[in-house]
Amino acid sequence: MSPRRSYDQYCSAARALDTVGDRWTLLIVRELLAGPRRYTDLHADLPGVSTDVLASRLKDMERDGLTTRRRLPPPGAAYVYELTGRGRELLPVLQALGKWGEGELGERRPTDALRAHWFALPLLRGLDDEAAGGAGLVEVRLDEGVFHLYVGAEDGPVYGDGPAPGEPDVRLVLDADTCTAIAQGGSGVLDAVRAGRIEVSGDGTLAKALREA
Repeated sequence: MSPRRSYDQYCSAARALDTVGDRWTLLIVRELLAGPRRYTDLHADLPGVSTDVLASRLKDMERDGLTTRRRLPPPGAAYVYELTGRGRELLPVLQALGKWGEGELGERRPTDALRAHWFALPLLRGLDDEAAGGAGLVEVRLDEGVFHLYVGAEDGPVYGDGPAPGEPDVRLVLDADTCTAIAQGGSGVLDAVRAGRIEVSGDGTLAKALREA
């Protein structure tokens, strides 16, 4: 475990950066907002990070109270990493960074990796910002993959890979271009629904709010 580096400044922003300012830390948080993840899954969804750096960051995050590690019961018997309450408090920090970075996204470069669930936080931010109908389980279908969102969740996972566990309140079908426009701030979720770029189905409150907005 590497010794904690510090800016040695009596400032809350500096203290926060002492803990989360290292490269990869906040992106690990992004992945763990989906719930417990195995090391191999984290490594697969963080292209570009070395195994040594990932292991070091996870140890540092456990030391700093952002994550815990536990062993799954048989037949899984694998170790998983998950966010603590303190770590989960970084969700609005990531959302603010995503909002601030909308103008930096630009066109996708040939070297840019992409995972479907990386659109989860921008979509969640869009649904939250536009107050589309409160809390609900949302299943999102793209050509690139399927994931689900927990809109208005106060604890537990914020999103997850694959179809929604159980019947979702609403299903959204859209393409990566529409997701990109939302992530870039060029379109709101409701604007995309009204323009027919997002197909909405389901009988939940959230589905009705989206169709009627």
